[in-house]
Amino acid sequence: MPSSVLLEVPALADFNKAWAELTDWLSRLDREIKSQRVKVGDLDDINGMIIKQKAILQDLEQRRPQLDELITAAQNLKNKTSNQEARTIITDRIEKIQSQWDDVHGYLQSRRQQLQEMLKDSTQWLEAKREAEQVLEQAKAKLESWKEISYTMEALKKQNTELKQFSKEIRQWQINVDVANDMALKLLRDYSADDTRNVQLMTDSINASWAAINKRVCDREAALESALRMLQQFYLDLEKFLAWLTEAETTANVLQDATHKEKTLEDAKMVRDLMKQWQELQAEIDAHTDIYHNLDENGQKILRSLEGSEDATLLQRRLDNMNFRWSELRKKSLNIRSHLEASTDQWKRLHLSLQELLAWLQLKEDELKQQAPIGGDLPTVQKQNDIHRTFKRELKTKEPVIRNALETVRIFLAEQPVEAVEKVCPEPRDLSPEERAHSATKLLQRQVDEVRTEWDKLNLQSADWQKKIDDALERLQGLQEAMDELDLKLRQAEAFKGSWQPVGDLLIDSLQDHLEKVKVYRAELVPLKEKVHHVNELAHRFTPSDIQLSQYNLSCVEDLNTRWKVLQVAVDERIKQLHEAHRDFGPTSQHFLTTSVQGPWERAISPNKVPYYINHETQTTCWDHPKMTELYQSLADLNNVRFSAYRTAMKLRRLQKALCLDLLSLSAACDALDQHNLKQNDQPMDILQIINCLTTIYDRLEQEHNNLVNVPLCVDMCLNWLLNVYDTGRTGRIRVLSFKTGVVSLCKAHLEDKYRYLFKQVASSTGFCDQRRLGLLLHDSIQIPRQLGEVASFGGSNIEPSVRSCFQFANNKPEIEAALFLDWMRLEPQSMVWLPVLHRVAAAETAKHQAKCNICKECPIIGFRYRSLKHFNYDICQSCFFSGRVAKGHKMHYPMVEYCTPTTSGEDVRDFAKVLKNKFRTKRYFAKHPRMGYLPVQTVLEGDNMETNLQAEYERLKQQHEHKGLSPLPSPPEMMPVSPQSPRDAELIAEAKLLRQHKGRLEARMQILEDHNKQLESQLHRLRQLLEQPQADAKVNGTTLSSPSTSLQRSGSSQPMLLRVVGSQTSETMGEDELLSPPQDTSTGLEEVMEQLNNSFPSSRGHNVGSLFHMADDLGRAMETLVTVMTDDKVLE
Repeated sequence: MPSSVLLEVPALADFNKAWAELTDWLSRLDREIKSQRVKVGDLDDINGMIIKQKAILQDLEQRRPQLDELITAAQNLKNKTSNQEARTIITDRIEKIQSQWDDVHGYLQSRRQQLQEMLKDSTQWLEAKREAEQVLEQAKAKLESWKEISYTMEALKKQNTELKQFSKEIRQWQINVDVANDMALKLLRDYSADDTRNVQLMTDSINASWAAINKRVCDREAALESALRMLQQFYLDLEKFLAWLTEAETTANVLQDATHKEKTLEDAKMVRDLMKQWQELQAEIDAHTDIYHNLDENGQKILRSLEGSEDATLLQRRLDNMNFRWSELRKKSLNIRSHLEASTDQWKRLHLSLQELLAWLQLKEDELKQQAPIGGDLPTVQKQNDIHRTFKRELKTKEPVIRNALETVRIFLAEQPVEAVEKVCPEPRDLSPEERAHSATKLLQRQVDEVRTEWDKLNLQSADWQKKIDDALERLQGLQEAMDELDLKLRQAEAFKGSWQPVGDLLIDSLQDHLEKVKVYRAELVPLKEKVHHVNELAHRFTPSDIQLSQYNLSCVEDLNTRWKVLQVAVDERIKQLHEAHRDFGPTSQHFLTTSVQGPWERAISPNKVPYYINHETQTTCWDHPKMTELYQSLADLNNVRFSAYRTAMKLRRLQKALCLDLLSLSAACDALDQHNLKQNDQPMDILQIINCLTTIYDRLEQEHNNLVNVPLCVDMCLNWLLNVYDTGRTGRIRVLSFKTGVVSLCKAHLEDKYRYLFKQVASSTGFCDQRRLGLLLHDSIQIPRQLGEVASFGGSNIEPSVRSCFQFANNKPEIEAALFLDWMRLEPQSMVWLPVLHRVAAAETAKHQAKCNICKECPIIGFRYRSLKHFNYDICQSCFFSGRVAKGHKMHYPMVEYCTPTTSGEDVRDFAKVLKNKFRTKRYFAKHPRMGYLPVQTVLEGDNMETNLQAEYERLKQQHEHKGLSPLPSPPEMMPVSPQSPRDAELIAEAKLLRQHKGRLEARMQILEDHNKQLESQLHRLRQLLEQPQADAKVNGTTLSSPSTSLQRSGSSQPMLLRVVGSQTSETMGEDELLSPPQDTSTGLEEVMEQLNNSFPSSRGHNVGSLFHMADDLGRAMETLVTVMTDDKVLE
């Protein structure tokens, strides 16, 4: 636009800018849409282009207001300006952009219509192509079923009838091929601007295959007609040949008799006449040579067809007779010639004959060399084989001539005297007669040797060449058969792939079926992979130094590999798309998990995507999966195990199996976590992220253990468990560290590998961990037994004492490294002792010990085996040991050793020595030196840990007592006595003497204590019955509580008193001085219990809980009195 116009009309600058922007955009859009090409015949590509064109059209329509505003602005400018040049420019530009807009819009509309037509035509073509390929496969199968042509009249007529029927089917199938070609031509003609290479290639392939089938049919028809004519003509030709053979034999006999008459050879005229007659005879023999070979070859074919019949025997006799007579006739002919040529010129004649033979042998050797090298495909090698068969036939025909010539020379040299040789070999004249004879003899002998050598050499080369041809034929035929078989399988697989619908067109409910079909299809492709490898291996055996494959074969092998790779990629992409549709279809669908429940249950999703479950029979909802509820109910069967560490481990083992996490290796879990980029352990995970990661884990497990893993059920169950452990409030989020801790704790791996992995998650980049990070790990770990109601057995939810214990073990360093953490974990700290016990429980499941339980008499013992270190040959099975059963004469506090694998002879000897040592120890020794396998910490609901709390109370009162100047209080039982070096020893002894006088009072108080204990057990029993009632009755707003009820624990100590043996390694246990957590306050613990119970039961039952509290208080005071008296008694002793 001229600058003068812009100066006169300033508003034109803005108009010009807007016009230029819109024009540039339309130009780019026009170039873009006109450069877009679609693959004709590819429905996915066409559909994708239709969607893209629709999006472009929507974008164009969205810019329509911008065009309208530009036109309005132009009209306003034209109205405001009187400059004719400016008005003309504005009008031209508006018309130009309007025309450009209309062109683009019109092209998009026409292109969209064209794509719709292309989609329709491509669908029809694909259907026609599929039908054409089907008839091709049927035709190929029919061709493969053809048998070799039989040379009997009945068989030929039958094969001819079958061929005519097949030709009729071919003419019918031609319609399908023509339809596919017509549809392809329509695509090539109407959509030539797009990519039609795929259509052209497939059409050419179909037409080439169809042409090959028609050619084979024509060849078969010609071969059958030829065989029929040959069969009809053979016996006539045979009779005619035998008749001629009789005449030739008569002529040969007459000539032979004439040549052997006396003085015949002296008459030159008669020799010439006889030679002329022989030449006529030999000409007839040469003329009938091909007839003879054809009769012999055709006769052998007929013999193979008549094998085993009487006709075959008769024909064999006639052929043998013909062969014998033919051979004899040729021999007679050669003998006649030799006799006629036995004249004074015989030496020259023999010399020339040998030279001719040498020239012929050299010619055939050159001809044999020209047949090399071996061809690179089957037709070429078959042609070479036919050529060499003719070559060998010529050698066979020439063999009698060569043998006869060599024999003639031998006889000549043997029979002729020196004078005769001198006469026939007068040259050169300067030599003596003896020298001339010797020279002629050497020349003939040398020529004989050369002929014999060249003949043997030629035969060896021919045999070697035939061997190479046979080997190449076998190998190439094997390669061709493998390629044909692979091509057939690939066509079938591609036909199935061609039937796939776009994932976007599939119904949601059918996604799972399609996914299963594709997985089955992928499994069916596994043998196809072996066939591809087999074809490649066969092709690689052909090397340039051996046999160079033809370009056609190399192209076929490359094409087969390309089709296989494309098929694999298509299957993987299809499975990926179906998985994504499963996983991501809709923001809250989680559709593939709906199959994890069966009627009357239904899986539903809350607004924060947390699943819950609806029971349509009872019209109730709950957070827990029905199978998870059944699992929790089954865990109640394990509450009779007295020792809480084992009870917890056995519950976790059952849970681990139900979630199929016992099949998950640590490496597979790490791969899945890395695949989903779960590296920020502090980041929260929502439900979809958890489901996606679990799906990846269980999909891999399904591939490895197809019959053991139900992916939807396992994903839903594991999700349910993780939410129960780490998201009891169902917020829909858990931390990445919590997810890793839960999955890795229950996966299949070595115990120390788990420790290393978990430590690595909380360690810094330098590999060190501080107290806060360790606390996070222990907190997430303790949630696992907490969810089972067993947390109190492992020090409660307070992990501070465990953290402090770990860093005290590390000499109070500010940070610890992995090695120190592993050393501490090997001591099995209180908060984590359930994890090593879980591993021992898993190891002991299949253990079989050749021993008998002294209580239930089980033999062999399955699972854990407990051997007494007090009595010889005393074993207990795990059922009896966990239930607290003992035999007469054996006490629970006696030392025992645990085995989770069968014992070795060395362990037996070691245990025998320990039993022998313990035989000399008194009961008081075992009472003073108990060996605890695990830390004896009890849950609050089991009854307070009296020993720990009373010890703390004792220390507090002792300090107060000393502060007031009183004598120190005695220690509670099973604690170390006051040091004998204490200055108050004398005073303690005096008090002990006084206490002996109150022995009766002590017994009375003990009786009172036993009565109180019985009352408390009765209250606990009633409370247990209340807690174990089904919680289905307690509903909140129609939703039942999902967490499993906290199991009551029945033992006075949480762990057995035993030495622990894992495999063949024995580890000494920790004593009470190795407690890793501080003592709990009794009143605080009971208040927590009361608060939990009041929240769990209606207020009408509150008096029972209150009675429990008062009873526990009475028991505490009674225990305090008992401990005081018993300690005085021990000190006194």
